[in-house]
Parts: sequence; structure tokens; C-alpha cells
Amino acid sequence: MDKDLISRIIDLRESRNWTQKDLADKMGFNKVTMNKIEHGNRNITNSELAKFADIFEVTTDYLLGKNSTPVWANEKDTNDLEKFLTDNKGSMTYGGEDLTEEEKEQVRVAMTTIFWKRHKHD
Repeated sequence: MDKDLISRIIDLRESRNWTQKDLADKMGFNKVTMNKIEHGNRNITNSELAKFADIFEVTTDYLLGKNSTPVWANEKDTNDLEKFLTDNKGSMTYGGEDLTEEEKEQVRVAMTTIFWKRHKHD
């Protein structure tokens, strides 16, 4: 199973302070099934993927890692954050040391996640 998909489901669940049982109930699963999904021991069907997207109010592309923009974000939100991250990509350091490309991508993902979580509830 796709580890990015699993990570996004777990992150979205935890950002709402839901337990595995809470999400399982919303999906119509039992807790064991939800646990298997989160541990990569059970595949997600296309219809289940669509249901996860509906429950979390994101696109299936977001869950699959094809984009990092939640469905509710408007164009201005996307452009402003994207411009900031693009403008500052070359100057990312930590403790005076340049970040690797992988670390820069992790910072971009983290900042995007923080931004969306903060603005989702505004």
C-alpha cells in the first residue's frame, strides 16, 4: 500500500483528534479494519478512497499525494504560499547549514500542512 496515502490519512485523522475507532465508524469499518489500513496490511478500494476524501473534505488527488492543496483552498491561498515557498527555496538553512533537497521538500510539506490546518478553521 502507498505509504504517502497512509500517512495522509493518519495525519488528517490525528489533526481532527479522532481515534482509529472514530474514523472507522465514519467509514463504516470496524476498528480492526482501520488498524490494518493504517499499518499497510489492507488495501483501500477506489470507493473507500473517495469516502475518505469526502470525510476529510479533501480531494482524492490530495490523499494520493498528487497535490498538496486541500479542496477548500482558494486560488489566492495556493498562490501566496506557493510564491513564498518558491521565493525562499534557495535560502533554507538550519543552524547555518544548507538543507538537502529532501529536507527542503520536507519543510515545504510541513509548512503547507500547518498553513492548511490553520486556515481551514478561520
